[in-house]
Amino acid sequence: MATLKDSTRTLVKTNERFSLKALNTFIAVVVAILIISTTLPARASAELRASVFTFTASADAQVNEATPGSNVGNSAYLQVDGDAGIRQEIYMKFSVSGLSGTVSNARVRVYDTTNGSNNGPILYRTGASWTETGITWSNRTAQTTGSLGNLGAVSAATWVEYDVTSQVTADGTYSFVMVADGNDGLTFSSRQGSYPPQLVVTTGGTSSTPVPTLPPPTVVVPTPTTPPSTNSVTLVGAGDISSCGNNNDEATAKLLDAIPGTVFTVGDNAYPSGTTAEFNDCYNPTWGRHRLRTMPVPGNHEYRTSGASGYFGYFNVPSYYAYNLGTWRIYALNSEIDITSTSAQVQWLKADLAANPKQCVLAYWHKPRWSSGKHGSDPESQELWKTFYDAGAEVVLNGHDHDYERFTQMNASGAAVASGLREFVVGVGGAGFYDFINILSTSQVRNANTYGVLKLTLNSSSYTWQFVPIAGKTFTDSGTTSCR
Repeated sequence: MATLKDSTRTLVKTNERFSLKALNTFIAVVVAILIISTTLPARASAELRASVFTFTASADAQVNEATPGSNVGNSAYLQVDGDAGIRQEIYMKFSVSGLSGTVSNARVRVYDTTNGSNNGPILYRTGASWTETGITWSNRTAQTTGSLGNLGAVSAATWVEYDVTSQVTADGTYSFVMVADGNDGLTFSSRQGSYPPQLVVTTGGTSSTPVPTLPPPTVVVPTPTTPPSTNSVTLVGAGDISSCGNNNDEATAKLLDAIPGTVFTVGDNAYPSGTTAEFNDCYNPTWGRHRLRTMPVPGNHEYRTSGASGYFGYFNVPSYYAYNLGTWRIYALNSEIDITSTSAQVQWLKADLAANPKQCVLAYWHKPRWSSGKHGSDPESQELWKTFYDAGAEVVLNGHDHDYERFTQMNASGAAVASGLREFVVGVGGAGFYDFINILSTSQVRNANTYGVLKLTLNSSSYTWQFVPIAGKTFTDSGTTSCR
């Protein structure tokens, strides 16, 4: 028994020694953690305290050299261009407040909505005394710094950024201007658009604190008559547009200011003869605000100037061409040159239709195959009409007659059918109206006293249309049809 007691006593003492050793180890670890936590490098501590503030533009505007006294402060788009005589610059202003800590990073972010460039614009800081509705080319504030950044290649539908850390140091108002570095033009979203300019400021941290990657904004798609598919795109425009003798084109241009998407024109863009001066002085101040997102065609008035040189010099586009828009194939054609079956244009068209099969196809040119208006139906366009009907196309857009007219779906001969090719005449961009003369049986809706634009929402297997009238007018027309 004595031996058992001695063994037990020895085991208890051994366990006590082990318990004390474990306790001492635990205390040492706790003390080490406390020491390390109180001696973390200042850099790591600062990084833990970094904060990010995002400010959207409080004001922005575009100024135009061609119209030095005009203001473009309420458009959904802002354009920058370096072409001599028609330069455009973009002003942005940010009101910064509530910053805490030292600014470690600041970036101006703008969203390219439409077209890319190999040589993006330069950013400068400017005085902040200008106002969104008051700034013009003539009174724009001067640059107060050298270049803050000069972009290289810019892709469409992407954010681009400028590092302005050297300029943004505390709460205050900060103003910047984007200036083209070359002849390439770019279109950016304004604060009235879907992707407002941003000033992203990081405080705390250090110069090496990682700059957070911001997600792109939610795309805002105009709501058509029926819910669009995820592939919806907008095509909007008119024809028979600008004259320096009235302001009707300014009224329709204001509609474009508020409608995102691709702009079409169906000819007779600048009256009376489509000269370079008429494009610069009459068209450019109004519809020209959207030149960089416009896909035009010429009309007969453009060809009053030899070779339509004013038109081609202004838009710099081919005589006829095609492009993809969403899931649609779009054809922009020239009814003022040879469009017979053996012409180069029609042969190219048939080859392109064969090489680019699409479920949904739309075309536009100036003179309508079918019209109840003053000029009436143009038989010379029959080959184009038949070609598109045979190809299973959906929509043809025209101008020439200064009115709005929507037709039912028709076959190659112009007879009404349940599933065919629909035509819209949209000669209501600003030129004086024409009366309807001979009402065709396939004509469904007509108006000859309302300026406006036709907005088409092109879905993956259908389209919707909406006639949008100028301010003060109430006529409208809308509907939807599936692709054939």
